[in-house]
Amino acid sequence: MKILIDNGHGVSTPGKRSPDGRFLEYRYCREIAREVVGALRGQGYDAELLVAEDADIRLDERCNRVNSWCDKLGKERVCLVSIHNNAAGNGLAWMGGTGWEAWTSKGQTEGDKLAESLYDSAERILRGAYPGVKIRTDMSDGDRDKEENFTILYRSRCGACLTENFFMDNKEDLAFLESPQGRRAIVALHVEGIKNYVDTKDKGKRGNRGINFG
Repeated sequence: MKILIDNGHGVSTPGKRSPDGRFLEYRYCREIAREVVGALRGQGYDAELLVAEDADIRLDERCNRVNSWCDKLGKERVCLVSIHNNAAGNGLAWMGGTGWEAWTSKGQTEGDKLAESLYDSAERILRGAYPGVKIRTDMSDGDRDKEENFTILYRSRCGACLTENFFMDNKEDLAFLESPQGRRAIVALHVEGIKNYVDTKDKGKRGNRGINFG
């Protein structure tokens, strides 16, 4: 399966930073995305960045890149995870929003299965790394992910989800994001969640290859 990791916003996107200006979402998410791709490749998975550029690549172009892989391989052989940081305000003041969450497009989609796998990993990894962490969910349709027709999700034909990795306008969340422990946890939950999703889809080809998932 082709695993596409999206970096979220670009260097020119307005806002998208902590109120003190030191934390930039575009930079942090690119660093995390590169680590996720590197870890997956190191374990034999076919992963790559959707956006290698620092520029803010338009959403229609991002979707075209995803769907070109769907055309080549079939949409069932492609998945997408878009990595972001959350914010409760407009970036000018510290706020109280906190926690981790994942989004899919509306309705029952393949993205729901991907998001559920990421939630499983987030529950396991974050609860040990961030005491009192809030895992943000919406159980109204029977699964944990939140739903909205964000362009990158509903216009990508493969299973797709978007993660919001803590609030950059919350001082406690920001301290976790910037800590070595926090970075390791965020990378690990993405790597583990994606691997478990892919292996469930591809048990026959990958399940017997002896990869260590510890």
